Amino acid sequence: MPHKRQLFAEIDNHADTFRDVSRSIGSRPELGHEEFFASDLLCGKLAQFGFEVERGVLGIPTSFLAVYDTGKPGPTAAFLCEYDALPELGHACGHHLIASMGIAAAVGLKAALDAGGIGGKIRVYGTPAEETRGAKVPMAEAGLFDDCDFALMAHPYYAFERSGESLALDALRFEYAGAASHAAASPHEGVNALDAVISLFNGINALRQQTRSDARIHGIIDNGGQAPNIIPDYASAKFYVRSATRTYTDELTAKVLRCAEGAALQTGCTLTVSRYEYSYDELMTNETLSGQFNANLIQAGIAPERIETGKDHGSLDLGNVSVRCPAIHPYVQVVQEKLLLHTEGFRDAAMTDYALDGMLFGAKMLAATAYDVYADPALLARIREEFESSKP
Repeated sequence: MPHKRQLFAEIDNHADTFRDVSRSIGSRPELGHEEFFASDLLCGKLAQFGFEVERGVLGIPTSFLAVYDTGKPGPTAAFLCEYDALPELGHACGHHLIASMGIAAAVGLKAALDAGGIGGKIRVYGTPAEETRGAKVPMAEAGLFDDCDFALMAHPYYAFERSGESLALDALRFEYAGAASHAAASPHEGVNALDAVISLFNGINALRQQTRSDARIHGIIDNGGQAPNIIPDYASAKFYVRSATRTYTDELTAKVLRCAEGAALQTGCTLTVSRYEYSYDELMTNETLSGQFNANLIQAGIAPERIETGKDHGSLDLGNVSVRCPAIHPYVQVVQEKLLLHTEGFRDAAMTDYALDGMLFGAKMLAATAYDVYADPALLARIREEFESSKP
């Protein structure tokens, strides 16, 4: 398709700009909801390329929504940008590449739509804090994706991998309040909050025998008391509860809550429960859209056997988007060695020229896939039909 070649050429023409965006964000890591430099840089670049930019969407200071409207009827595509870093490690998950990949794909698609006279809208969502309180969750709850025809993003990795699955997640904090006393002189006058937390762990450990194989329940004690000679009057723990579906995760969470309540009754403590991060839904990959992305990879010269089957990579706030509109989350190769995400090795490799080349290639594949949907109403219809039939 000549207009798809226009798309590739546009990304190549501005490759240095997109490389600089990645390098700049990667060398200045910011934690979730503190990504002021990254957000400002991305918004500025999108405005330069003719997108109308709204900053601070839903009152989230580092979020944004950039829109290009052809002025003609047609589909609406959503490209998603992430740009938060990890504590201590920096950009060891490659979000600096995801951010520039998203804007590069949008810019390339804009050029192709304009060249082909094709109607529709392009949206770029700036979604802070994917690692913690992912902004995609309130955005999805507010209906900001409900009128999108499809949403795309690709994650940096050591291999090419089909868009697959993720786990639904609840993040729970349990706080127990008891009564302090001297652990040797008057232990009988104390109410031990740490005992409640330990009972909670024991209850959850027993619960695991009766859970499905896709269940994951894991936690830490973040406050266990102040000194061994003081009966702790306060103790707390944080847990993640995960499974392959939101429905089963809700069931697991209810059981974990009963374990927590039982621990309070056993010890005489009072219990406070809170959700310290947003709940994530499972990723529902749209296989029709995913197949089109894979077809573009193969057309670009990636051998089919190099495209691995999608795996469970934990939990993603994109899951909450995928239940609102068709979505994919494939992985693209940006490092040459088998380096794991969230490691110093991946962080360092993700700043190399090889990684930046992988980012540009990923942007081209995302934009080409989106263009295919705009240019083929039958493909869009199949994507919509699959989405409607697979709703939970």
